[in-house]
Amino acid sequence: MIEDTRTWGCPLDEDLGQRSAAGGDGLAEALLTEFLPSRSAAVQDAIREAAATEILPRFRRLADHEVAQKSGPHDLVTDADRLAERYLTRVLAALLPGSVVVGEEAVHADPATYEAIRGDAPVWIVDPVDGTRQFVHGDPGFCTLVALAHRGVLLASWTYAPAVDRLATAVRGGGAFLDGERLVAGAPAPGRDLRVATSHPDYTTDEEKHALLGLRADGVAPRACGSAGLEYLAVAQGELDATAFSWEAAWDHAAGLLLVEEAGGTHRTLTGEPFRITGGNALPFTAARDAATAHRVRELLRGSGD
Repeated sequence: MIEDTRTWGCPLDEDLGQRSAAGGDGLAEALLTEFLPSRSAAVQDAIREAAATEILPRFRRLADHEVAQKSGPHDLVTDADRLAERYLTRVLAALLPGSVVVGEEAVHADPATYEAIRGDAPVWIVDPVDGTRQFVHGDPGFCTLVALAHRGVLLASWTYAPAVDRLATAVRGGGAFLDGERLVAGAPAPGRDLRVATSHPDYTTDEEKHALLGLRADGVAPRACGSAGLEYLAVAQGELDATAFSWEAAWDHAAGLLLVEEAGGTHRTLTGEPFRITGGNALPFTAARDAATAHRVRELLRGSGD
């Protein structure tokens, strides 16, 4: 079990808490230089503990009453999602006084809570089980995603795949790592088809399907995505060349976008701007190993590729 965060009070916590509540200038820098060096390990512990107590005991052991639909048969939620998010919400908020938590399941219950991403307080963005469909079907391709942001700027991220016990982390300006080893996205090998993970057809509108059809071009090998968080990790590792996603939910993208950036990759919306976790993006958008790949995918999505 992780240590009870209520025993960790110190002048740093009190000072950051006051600045968090006020949304003060310089807070993002303080989070990067003061909070994260001293508390990042505690965040990792919290994520691992949430998985160990609420997620893994239910993996391949879910009872029927522990699974429910949200918007439809392809949009599932389990007791593991709800309980892991509840745990992380409590612990993360205690780690950083004055911060707020935006979790997928909390937003489903009350959509107004999503507005905190656009506010002045530091925000933890949480997807307790990214890839719930895989989780329900007993597939290990799911993960827990946590990101810390302030005023729309991503500061740190954690991507944990509990079924295989792998943890990827990123801090703005500090690089991306998988189990302690630095990640370098690199560039696709010349002459090889671009490997692109795309929004699953079940989750796309007709207009989005039309845009994604642009990827059915010579030199491109598109496929439907699985867990978004694990697809971003694959880009950061150089195992996947790009993504092409058509939805904005920050809990699916925040952790992975910073991971890709810190591994040397980039992301662009349909209009060529970086993706904003605060919303209002031109979709679909891409995250890619390098700028040239991002440009190529974006042009194909716009229907102006070669």
